[in-house]
Amino acid sequence: MAKQMQKGSMFIEQSPGDYENGGIQKNLDDDGRPKRTGTWVTASAHIITAVIGSGVLSLAWAIAQLGWVAGPAVLMAFSFITYFTSTLLADCYRAPDPVHGKRNYTYMDVVRAYLGGRKVQLCGLAQYANLVGITIGYTITASISMVAVKRSNCFHKHGHQVKCQTSNYPFMAIFACIQLLLSQIPDFDKLSWLSIVAAVMSFAYSSIGLGLSIAKVAGGGHVRTSLTGVTVGVDVSGSEKIWRTFQAIGDIAFAYAYSTVLIEIQDTIKSSPPENKSMKRATSIGVSTTTLFYVLCGLFGYAAFGNDAPGNFLTGFGFYEPFWLIDFANICIAIHLIGAYQVFAQPLFGFVEGWCSRNWSDNKFITGEHAVDIPFYGIYYVNFFRLVWRTAYVIVTAVIAMIFPFFNDFLGLIGAGSFWPLTVYFPIEMHIAQTKIPKYSFRWTWLKILSWVCLVVSLIAAAGSVQGLIQSLKTYKPFQTQE
Repeated sequence: MAKQMQKGSMFIEQSPGDYENGGIQKNLDDDGRPKRTGTWVTASAHIITAVIGSGVLSLAWAIAQLGWVAGPAVLMAFSFITYFTSTLLADCYRAPDPVHGKRNYTYMDVVRAYLGGRKVQLCGLAQYANLVGITIGYTITASISMVAVKRSNCFHKHGHQVKCQTSNYPFMAIFACIQLLLSQIPDFDKLSWLSIVAAVMSFAYSSIGLGLSIAKVAGGGHVRTSLTGVTVGVDVSGSEKIWRTFQAIGDIAFAYAYSTVLIEIQDTIKSSPPENKSMKRATSIGVSTTTLFYVLCGLFGYAAFGNDAPGNFLTGFGFYEPFWLIDFANICIAIHLIGAYQVFAQPLFGFVEGWCSRNWSDNKFITGEHAVDIPFYGIYYVNFFRLVWRTAYVIVTAVIAMIFPFFNDFLGLIGAGSFWPLTVYFPIEMHIAQTKIPKYSFRWTWLKILSWVCLVVSLIAAAGSVQGLIQSLKTYKPFQTQE
């Protein structure tokens, strides 16, 4: 039974020969694993959960730094690039043929199949460092939203002039405790329900933020906006303008970060119609839907707050009333990030557990499964290594979040660090290898130009975010809400 439990995991290598011939064979896919049941609908939910995350909350601030011209242009550019390279990556799930080739279960497996060599290790380093960064960022964001509920009620009761400062730390601990439980879900495929709930929550709080911004714009009141964003000499100094522009680009890059889990999402999709076709449809729906929300939230948020747009427009208290609606929106953010944390953490969990089980296959602590009868649930299989490792991971990410609780700076750095290698470089290189595009041909040349341009963008965005983190550390006041 323990062996069968391991076969249910999407991350543990199995051999089709391990299964008995007969009736069970019809319940297996071509790789000997249990039949995948995901569709473009569930994949779209995973994508929306991963993409419409905390990044949407910083877009009004990002547009304020870039202005009416560059802001929407940068948003649309990232949208197009993300969609284009995601379709290239979807074709690489199977190798060498995108429809009939051998399945690859993780991003690293895909890179190994098409590129090999040191690029596999570089991919793993970029992907899993990014996943760690995102889970830390989501811990920060969820705690800020929880604090915002308490502060909103304080402002409503005592007036807007009261400081109502509250520490993030207890709420980070609460978020971590919830993740300790959810992290024991052994299989990414079992998270479809959580992603659907999280996707609904993301639509809810994005819609509330958009609605409040529209209402604020319709209500009149003068705010300063401009074609180029915050004004040098009035809002910021010349150097601050440059650094903030770079950081804003990083925030927008983070808002589109989901390529890190694209292959893992695609591995949940059933094989008919072909997985790459379903994934491309899901990508089209997910990216177009989120881009629409991003443009609306960013532009209306900027129109509502102008150059003084807060870093997080639902927790920065650009809005105070109706306080119950602000509370509901922030609860939705917290629920969404509970699910999104798992979407990004599960591939990392699976990688570590799969690697350990392959290297220490005889170690019962790592590979053993112990049946526990849970009332109202049934039999749950406990793996002690999974229990200890995942618990330790959640605790470490929570501690790091407590040390660096800076929303915008952290998001920008994660986005800058992951955008070029995972969203652009590897998909383009694998597409060139898969389709055998001749070197120096027109298509090869413009794909390389796109990759190099995105590298430059990532570097300047990373520089802006690092500078922002340094400034935030200099002015950091412990035990107060960081936004």
